[in-house]
Amino acid sequence: MTIKRLIGSFLLILSVISANAQVKTGIDVLQENGFALLAGKRVGLLTNPTGVDRNLRSTIDILYSEPTVKLTTLFAPEHGVRGDEYAGTVVTNSTDATTGLPVYSLHGKYKKPTAEMLKNVDVLVYDVQDIGCRSYTFISTLGKIMEAAAEHNKEVMVLDRPNPLGGEKVEGSLVRDGFYSFVSQFNIPYIYGLTVGELAGLINSERPVDKRCRLTVIRMDGWKRSMLYPETGLPWVLTSPQIPTPEAAIGYPMSGIVGELNAIQIGVGYTLPFQVFAAEWIDGNVLARTMNNLKLPGLTFRPISFKPYFGISNGRPVHGVQVYVTDYAKANLTEVQWYIAQELHRIYPSYDLFKLGNLKNYAMFDNVCGTSQIRLLLTKNYKASDVLKVWRADAEAFKQRSEPYKLYE
Repeated sequence: MTIKRLIGSFLLILSVISANAQVKTGIDVLQENGFALLAGKRVGLLTNPTGVDRNLRSTIDILYSEPTVKLTTLFAPEHGVRGDEYAGTVVTNSTDATTGLPVYSLHGKYKKPTAEMLKNVDVLVYDVQDIGCRSYTFISTLGKIMEAAAEHNKEVMVLDRPNPLGGEKVEGSLVRDGFYSFVSQFNIPYIYGLTVGELAGLINSERPVDKRCRLTVIRMDGWKRSMLYPETGLPWVLTSPQIPTPEAAIGYPMSGIVGELNAIQIGVGYTLPFQVFAAEWIDGNVLARTMNNLKLPGLTFRPISFKPYFGISNGRPVHGVQVYVTDYAKANLTEVQWYIAQELHRIYPSYDLFKLGNLKNYAMFDNVCGTSQIRLLLTKNYKASDVLKVWRADAEAFKQRSEPYKLYE
């Protein structure tokens, strides 16, 4: 290829990227409107590295440098405000090195801002990229700041962002009494099909009147419900250490629940987080053939072998399948793991996923599912069809229930 043709191809790629960059997130829209809704108010910002504009400039730096905005306080969700905390670790209060602002942790001793944390705040701004799954803790933190805002007469502003799973897919049962937790805080399906701004509207409206906050959602421009993340033209910033790509975000609901058992490799510890099912005792060719024979809509499985860099089977060869989503609209993402459990038990009956992980109890698995029924049904006969009776029961009703809160077509 000549230099001239190479440059031409490069310019073509740039033009395609530019043409696809059609979605403006909430922070982009807020900037375009001159930050008018924040003028004269003291701002507390809950964000992390995903809080960026279309040019990858941090929302922290944008608001801090804007003369009309008085950014006074930062709040840190899981992984920290600058993304330097690992999954599940306690985030501590600190001072932001770049701005000198106080950073209050909402993933440690406190999950909800206190009166002391809010003393220099008029409006709580939320700008975090979600992945559309109930168990991802960022939306739980959103719920907690909305609670605090209602209690202390503060405003909440959500800078909306795309749902990487799109706005049409809804899967999983609602949370049952006794299983509400920080990984299942709201009475919503596991995949809920809403943007974080739409979800905030639903949460707020369904609370008692005296528990509602003054909520403003800065809507995106150009986003459609049918869009997956690559179609937005926006750059992807890893939402947590094991969600480095939009593909990993799609994989998370396919394997993350079974991953709570710590029994098999789901790619956390390898280059394909949440996109594989593997173990030292699995024959990948057999499992791939078995899974493909099920003819699950929109899904294909191929054999894979690898050595994890950390985590389960660290440094030892494991074998299994990599999951490919060939037709996203038809694929039932969360149900993949029920069929994997079914087939592994059929092929390898001496390997019980619920015993291999040496868990003392199954509280996290049940809390992520939002019920113990999934575990009880799965371990009774290891039939995915038994699980689906409960898992599919609430999706259609939730689609109707959530309709009034949708902001996009």
